[in-house]
Amino acid sequence: MTVIETHTPERASRASVYDGRLEWTSACPLSHLIPGRGAAVLLRGGEQAALFRLDDGSLRAVGNFDPFGRAAVMSRGIVGDRGGEPTVASPLLKQVFSLDDGRCLDDPSVRLPVYDVRVWAGVVQIHSLVPVHRGYGERS
Repeated sequence: MTVIETHTPERASRASVYDGRLEWTSACPLSHLIPGRGAAVLLRGGEQAALFRLDDGSLRAVGNFDPFGRAAVMSRGIVGDRGGEPTVASPLLKQVFSLDDGRCLDDPSVRLPVYDVRVWAGVVQIHSLVPVHRGYGERS
């Protein structure tokens, strides 16, 4: 069994049991991700995430929507780092975002959402920030 470093940002405690439910979307087998390249993932809540496997094998996911270029293109961004912090640069206007916390390094007032990522039975999964409601992919 191989252990893969996954990224789980710190979150505030949740108010109820229902708020704490985990809503994971399977993206793809880990073996399909190429280090340094992104993949777009449509999450169950309708959100879009940009999933990255870094050169060190760790996984990161941020929102796929570029707030400057106003297009869902972050998965096509240029992966790199600034001072050891993993980053992705927008393929449109080249603003650089931290893959650790989503902040824009060129404009600190702008952020991308950051998603929890895990590997379950060899499949990469991303945690949705929007709860999935009954009737959408769930049985009562």
